[in-house]
Amino acid sequence: MKSFLNFLGIAVRARKVISGTELTINGIRSGEVKLVIMAEDCSPRTKKDLHNKASYYNVPVIDTISSSDLKTAIGRDRKVMGITDLGFAKRLKQIMDN
Repeated sequence: MKSFLNFLGIAVRARKVISGTELTINGIRSGEVKLVIMAEDCSPRTKKDLHNKASYYNVPVIDTISSSDLKTAIGRDRKVMGITDLGFAKRLKQIMDN
């Protein structure tokens, strides 16, 4: 988990992350978002909307991280983020799967 959060912080500093529900959904639609990261304590409606959109466009979703951990990793209070770089997205997914 720690390596995931550290790498997420690097992705944010590299400006390969968009945050916020609307921006992320628009990014999924446009094909810009390669991976969705969502806090486990998002509202049920937000979770449903994002999961539906992501599965329709075949974008993987990680939703097992608390919002406080996300806040610590990126320095902002965000519950939904989209990774826009394929390399970062693959590596973050790989770290989470192990």
